[in-house]
Amino acid sequence: MNQLIKEVEAALLKTNLPSLEVGDTIKVFVKIKEGGKERTQGYEGVVIKQRGCGLSKTITVRRVFQGVGIERVFLLHSPRVEKITVQRKGHVRRAKLYYLRKRAGKATRIREQAQERLTATGISAPETVDVPEVPPASA
Repeated sequence: MNQLIKEVEAALLKTNLPSLEVGDTIKVFVKIKEGGKERTQGYEGVVIKQRGCGLSKTITVRRVFQGVGIERVFLLHSPRVEKITVQRKGHVRRAKLYYLRKRAGKATRIREQAQERLTATGISAPETVDVPEVPPASA
Protein backbone atom coordinates (compact mmCIF):
# COMPACT_ATOMS: atom_id res chain seq x y z
CA MET A 1 0.00 0.00 0.00
CA ASN A 2 1.13 3.53 -0.68
CA GLN A 3 2.99 5.15 2.22
CA LEU A 4 0.94 8.34 1.89
CA ILE A 5 -2.32 6.39 2.32
CA LYS A 6 -0.93 4.67 5.42
CA GLU A 7 -0.04 8.00 7.00
CA VAL A 8 -3.49 9.48 6.35
CA GLU A 9 -5.23 6.36 7.69
CA ALA A 10 -3.03 6.24 10.80
CA ALA A 11 -4.36 9.64 11.90
CA LEU A 12 -7.98 8.38 11.64
CA LEU A 13 -7.56 5.06 13.49
CA LYS A 14 -9.10 4.78 16.96
CA THR A 15 -6.82 3.59 19.73
CA ASN A 16 -9.36 3.01 22.53
CA LEU A 17 -11.11 -0.04 21.03
CA PRO A 18 -11.35 -3.22 23.15
CA SER A 19 -10.17 -6.53 21.76
CA LEU A 20 -13.18 -8.05 20.00
CA GLU A 21 -13.62 -11.65 18.92
CA VAL A 22 -16.41 -13.45 17.12
CA GLY A 23 -18.88 -14.76 19.71
CA ASP A 24 -18.50 -11.84 22.12
CA THR A 25 -21.60 -10.07 23.37
CA ILE A 26 -20.94 -6.36 22.99
CA LYS A 27 -22.72 -3.05 23.32
CA VAL A 28 -22.04 -0.46 20.62
CA PHE A 29 -22.92 3.16 21.34
CA VAL A 30 -23.77 4.97 18.10
CA LYS A 31 -24.40 8.67 17.52
CA ILE A 32 -27.74 9.27 15.78
CA LYS A 33 -28.96 12.53 14.28
CA GLU A 34 -32.69 13.22 14.49
CA GLY A 35 -33.63 16.56 13.05
CA GLY A 36 -31.28 19.11 14.62
CA LYS A 37 -30.52 16.98 17.68
CA GLU A 38 -27.87 14.35 18.18
CA ARG A 39 -28.11 11.52 20.71
CA THR A 40 -26.35 8.26 21.57
CA GLN A 41 -28.10 4.92 21.16
CA GLY A 42 -26.86 1.57 22.45
CA TYR A 43 -27.04 -1.58 20.32
CA GLU A 44 -26.33 -4.83 22.15
CA GLY A 45 -25.80 -8.17 20.43
CA VAL A 46 -23.40 -10.96 19.47
CA VAL A 47 -20.52 -10.41 17.05
CA ILE A 48 -21.12 -12.92 14.26
CA LYS A 49 -18.53 -11.68 11.76
CA GLN A 50 -15.40 -9.56 11.42
CA ARG A 51 -13.90 -8.45 8.13
CA GLY A 52 -11.32 -6.05 6.81
CA CYS A 53 -8.35 -4.46 8.49
CA GLY A 54 -7.14 -1.02 9.30
CA LEU A 55 -9.55 1.82 8.67
CA SER A 56 -12.07 -0.38 6.83
CA LYS A 57 -12.47 -3.02 9.59
CA THR A 58 -16.12 -3.90 10.21
CA ILE A 59 -18.06 -6.11 12.60
CA THR A 60 -21.54 -7.54 12.15
CA VAL A 61 -23.61 -7.60 15.33
CA ARG A 62 -26.77 -9.72 15.62
CA ARG A 63 -29.58 -9.31 18.12
CA VAL A 64 -33.15 -10.58 18.35
CA PHE A 65 -35.76 -7.88 18.89
CA GLN A 66 -39.42 -8.88 19.35
CA GLY A 67 -38.77 -12.27 17.77
CA VAL A 68 -37.06 -10.87 14.67
CA GLY A 69 -33.32 -11.23 14.12
CA ILE A 70 -31.61 -7.96 13.24
CA GLU A 71 -28.04 -7.72 12.00
CA ARG A 72 -26.18 -4.47 11.79
CA VAL A 73 -22.75 -3.76 10.34
CA PHE A 74 -20.54 -1.25 12.16
CA LEU A 75 -17.43 0.40 10.80
CA LEU A 76 -15.16 0.25 13.86
CA HIS A 77 -13.19 3.42 13.18
CA SER A 78 -16.22 5.50 12.17
CA PRO A 79 -16.76 8.79 13.99
CA ARG A 80 -20.40 7.72 14.52
CA VAL A 81 -19.30 4.83 16.76
CA GLU A 82 -18.80 6.50 20.13
CA LYS A 83 -17.62 3.54 22.20
CA ILE A 84 -17.80 -0.24 22.42
CA THR A 85 -18.03 -2.26 25.62
CA VAL A 86 -17.64 -6.02 25.93
CA GLN A 87 -20.42 -7.56 28.04
CA ARG A 88 -19.38 -11.25 27.75
CA LYS A 89 -16.51 -13.07 26.09
CA GLY A 90 -17.83 -16.02 24.12
CA HIS A 91 -16.11 -19.31 23.34
CA VAL A 92 -16.82 -20.42 19.75
CA ARG A 93 -15.05 -22.67 17.27
CA ARG A 94 -15.98 -20.82 14.08
CA ALA A 95 -14.80 -17.65 12.39
CA LYS A 96 -18.31 -16.74 11.20
CA LEU A 97 -21.44 -17.54 13.19
CA TYR A 98 -23.95 -17.62 10.34
CA TYR A 99 -25.56 -20.73 11.83
CA LEU A 100 -27.17 -18.53 14.50
CA ARG A 101 -29.54 -17.20 11.82
CA LYS A 102 -31.33 -20.55 11.62
CA ARG A 103 -31.69 -20.98 15.38
CA ALA A 104 -34.07 -19.48 17.90
CA GLY A 105 -34.40 -19.26 21.67
CA LYS A 106 -32.01 -21.23 23.84
CA ALA A 107 -30.30 -22.77 20.80
CA THR A 108 -28.62 -19.41 20.13
CA ARG A 109 -26.74 -19.37 23.44
CA ILE A 110 -22.95 -19.15 23.25
CA ARG A 111 -20.74 -20.67 25.91
CA GLU A 112 -18.78 -18.17 27.99
CA GLN A 113 -14.98 -18.29 28.07
CA ALA A 114 -13.30 -19.85 31.07
CA GLN A 115 -11.75 -17.50 33.65
CA GLU A 116 -8.18 -18.53 32.73
CA ARG A 117 -8.65 -17.20 29.22
CA LEU A 118 -10.15 -13.97 30.47
CA THR A 119 -7.13 -13.16 32.61
CA ALA A 120 -4.83 -13.76 29.63
CA THR A 121 -6.74 -11.13 27.63
CA GLY A 122 -6.49 -8.56 30.41
CA ILE A 123 -9.96 -8.85 31.91
CA SER A 124 -9.68 -9.20 35.66
CA ALA A 125 -10.95 -12.40 37.24
CA PRO A 126 -12.17 -12.73 40.82
CA GLU A 127 -9.26 -12.66 43.24
CA THR A 128 -8.28 -15.85 45.02
CA VAL A 129 -7.63 -15.91 48.76
CA ASP A 130 -4.65 -17.79 50.16
CA VAL A 131 -5.71 -20.19 52.90
CA PRO A 132 -3.01 -20.88 55.50
CA GLU A 133 -2.11 -24.52 56.03
CA VAL A 134 -3.53 -26.09 59.16
CA PRO A 135 -1.13 -28.43 61.02
CA PRO A 136 -2.45 -31.99 61.35
CA ALA A 137 -4.18 -32.68 64.62
CA SER A 138 -2.16 -35.04 66.83
CA ALA A 139 -4.16 -37.75 68.49
